[in-house]
Amino acid sequence: MSRYKNKYIEEIRPLLQKKYAINIMEVPVLKKIVVSMGIAEAAKDKNLIQDHIKELTLLSGQKPITVKSKIAISNFKLREGQPIGLMVTLRGKRMYDFLDRFCNIVCPRIRDFRGFSTKGDGRGCYNLGLEDQQVYPELNLDEVKRAQGMNIALVTTAKDDEGCFELLKMFGFPFKQERDKHVI
Repeated sequence: MSRYKNKYIEEIRPLLQKKYAINIMEVPVLKKIVVSMGIAEAAKDKNLIQDHIKELTLLSGQKPITVKSKIAISNFKLREGQPIGLMVTLRGKRMYDFLDRFCNIVCPRIRDFRGFSTKGDGRGCYNLGLEDQQVYPELNLDEVKRAQGMNIALVTTAKDDEGCFELLKMFGFPFKQERDKHVI
């Protein structure tokens, strides 16, 4: 069993159940993590697409799917069926391992990092974006040809943002600290 799943079962779930005075089945759970990467500029070069597939496979531990355009848009020089993104959905052990590595290894490596924003989507999910994939230690920086950003979506069963943030804080997710509002 992964370290974070064990932490959830042993520590986090009982604390959340006690804090909100709810049934054990109503306690928020992390359902999945979706990591996606837009590759619009790289779509013209097959080798760059293969490089990004290899990088995302190293980061997530499983092969991503290629998202293709559904319609042609001439203003964007986009043809139907052209690859425009990569996406991988993590569940179970891989999800908990990815969250563990992200919170403890990747976030401290982000330049000028002060924490993530405390704004959710209102439905108990949290989305964030990284500008560069080079903060992951799994990547060999000599082989990275192009800096590429990515979106990470953390999907929980929480009904609102408060439950989602409480769950992620207990996992050790680095949110911005609330500053004192009193000015002296």
